[in-house]
Amino acid sequence: MAQKPLSHIGIIGAGAWGTALAAVAARAGRKVTLWAYEPEVADSINRQHLNELYLPGIPLDTSIRATTDLSAVSANDALLLVCPAQALRSVTGSMARHVKPGTPVAICAKGIEQATGKLMTEVVAETLPEAVPAVLSGPSFAADVANGLPTAVTLACADDALGEALVEAIGIPAFRPYLASDLIGAELGGSVKNVLAIACGIVEGRKLGASAAAALTARGFAELTRLGVALGARAETLGGLSGLGDLILTCGSRQSRNMSLGAALGEGRDLAEIIAERVTVAEGVATAPAVVALARRHNVEMPICEAVAAIVTGEASVDDAIGGLLARPFKREA
Repeated sequence: MAQKPLSHIGIIGAGAWGTALAAVAARAGRKVTLWAYEPEVADSINRQHLNELYLPGIPLDTSIRATTDLSAVSANDALLLVCPAQALRSVTGSMARHVKPGTPVAICAKGIEQATGKLMTEVVAETLPEAVPAVLSGPSFAADVANGLPTAVTLACADDALGEALVEAIGIPAFRPYLASDLIGAELGGSVKNVLAIACGIVEGRKLGASAAAALTARGFAELTRLGVALGARAETLGGLSGLGDLILTCGSRQSRNMSLGAALGEGRDLAEIIAERVTVAEGVATAPAVVALARRHNVEMPICEAVAAIVTGEASVDDAIGGLLARPFKREA
């Protein structure tokens, strides 16, 4: 039986990325319902067609409807989960009874659950067991996407027909999803790169130079690949848009929440103060200790991620963490 078109897209999370994806789906001609946690965000989108809190200054299609009612979003043809990673279990648990069996659910959150060490696909398998999971991930700043600038991402789904239907539902010339079947590789790249971006930000904030930033990015990618392969991901997925592509973007610009947070740490600022002054979430902070715990369970060495975890948990100062990495013994590259 042919897969029916996905004409009504529900988006869970009206932060910058969720709002940008709502803009893309509307441009693709879909009916879009966007769930917002904050009533003022939903009101701004519906009345002014702007999300001034998370994506200021970018006009939104007037057809996008925002709501604070999860049940109004959950029964749509397809769902994009764009809430923060650490809130995914709570949000999907609350919407579970409204989601129809067989609904494609694309995970757009990038992180690892800190309390359990589980990947986002594992969380969704527990909370939405009758949904069909997919992962949407890749190098994509929300403002670029919302402004219609060219972007390419990975869309991973084990069900080819549903994956193709999702690509057709949200793909437009300026937003190009590349279909894959490796969900672990697609989601792990987006999760680990956030941790590595904090490290690259620290390099910039401490003024350690472009050479150090390049070395850290390359060695960080080696860590990401080791963990991914140990978990069953494909090396070609990790070397694609959702892995290397996202790493390059996130580690190279302070437009990245995680990179800018790392830069502030490198400049000597206090983590709690940095977080308190932001309305957005830097997922790498919570993901760093979860990545390290996951790597240890699989006997994978990840010294850069360990250094970031030590910094954000207060176990090491920035200077001590940098010194520890530079004092490591010389070894073969591979």
